[in-house]
Amino acid sequence: MDRCIVLVDAGYLLGAAASLLAGEPSRSRITVDHAALIQALRDRAESDTERPLLRIYWFDGAPDRVPQPEHRRLRVMPRVTVRLGALTRSDGRWAQKGVDAAMHAELTELARNRACSDVVLVTGDGDLLPGMMAAKEHGVAVHLWAVQAADGDYNQSEDLVAEADERRVLDRAWITQAVRAKELTGVCAPPPAPRPEIAAILSAPLPESAPTTSPERPAEQPAHPPAAPAAENGAAERVPAPKGVPTPKDLAALRAPGAPPVQHPATATLRWSSDKGWVDRPGAVSEPPEVASMPTLAQLTTAEQRWADREEDITTVGGDPYEVGQVFARRWMSRLGDQGHLQRLSQMYPRVPHRIDGELLRYAARFGLLAHKDDQIDEHDRYAIRAGFWREFDVPATAEPHAPTAD
Repeated sequence: MDRCIVLVDAGYLLGAAASLLAGEPSRSRITVDHAALIQALRDRAESDTERPLLRIYWFDGAPDRVPQPEHRRLRVMPRVTVRLGALTRSDGRWAQKGVDAAMHAELTELARNRACSDVVLVTGDGDLLPGMMAAKEHGVAVHLWAVQAADGDYNQSEDLVAEADERRVLDRAWITQAVRAKELTGVCAPPPAPRPEIAAILSAPLPESAPTTSPERPAEQPAHPPAAPAAENGAAERVPAPKGVPTPKDLAALRAPGAPPVQHPATATLRWSSDKGWVDRPGAVSEPPEVASMPTLAQLTTAEQRWADREEDITTVGGDPYEVGQVFARRWMSRLGDQGHLQRLSQMYPRVPHRIDGELLRYAARFGLLAHKDDQIDEHDRYAIRAGFWREFDVPATAEPHAPTAD
């Protein structure tokens, strides 16, 4: 068949791009426009081989082979097929398992079935040499692409280079069409650019019942800043929460050997991550009965709807945390019989009821969100998921009448 196929080892392509642009092979050091990258691969393959593209196979690793957000975005793109191997951690480093074997099997099967006349391999691993030789024996022309090496040397197996029919180098100019290095401040990468909706959740004031002192707040500092003057529509502007509220990390440090015991009110509990800080809760009830009785999405969903939801998740939901929160909220709101729940929910902004929030985060986990990234749980994803949830309800408009007003 007079057409071409591209097999991409994502670990090699993005790792080599990170080395070239950021000085180290960590993919966390780069940002990738996957749509632009796929289009660039297609254009280059069709130009080099002078054949129309049949398909791009994207081989990558993922923890427990669970698709990550980038894989979900890729696999719904036209002419793209995603194949996942395992991603395991050993000696403090992540390593792919099964990716080379999957590429070898796909390459030999495509050649044996004469599915194409030309194959483009974007890889540097010499383990693919037997597969490349088998493809050539079946009459397939093999094009080997390399990423420009950061040190000016090859970053591919010499045997692989020698066996290829054609070899091309993807240089810095080509790579930067779709890949950018993240700017660093000090030794840590900057957090993702904040969205206004996430900033609104982070800046929501603490309840008036919060204690006036904490281990990290000086005694003379008020528990809350003075309320802002009321806006023209009668609703007060949101006031940023005071700095110095102890986080779980701060409390862990205070519990270190030799540290003084943590002092806090007997009835106070550590607020969960969408609120932060300490808050007094009367008695043992953490939520009013009318809030605790709000139905979950699972309770509102029929078996037929569950199938349709899964179909939508697989084919159209990209995995962006903000989008995931919106999708969940849209389904919950559309299936809610008692619309009074919406009014009660709007009064709780920015706090999502506990049982709804737990279900929301479990739903987000299906998309690979909330996973450990560089040994840290991505807290920004959590805020983005909840911000997307509230945005679907247009909470700023419904919550303003309940905002605290100036005394």
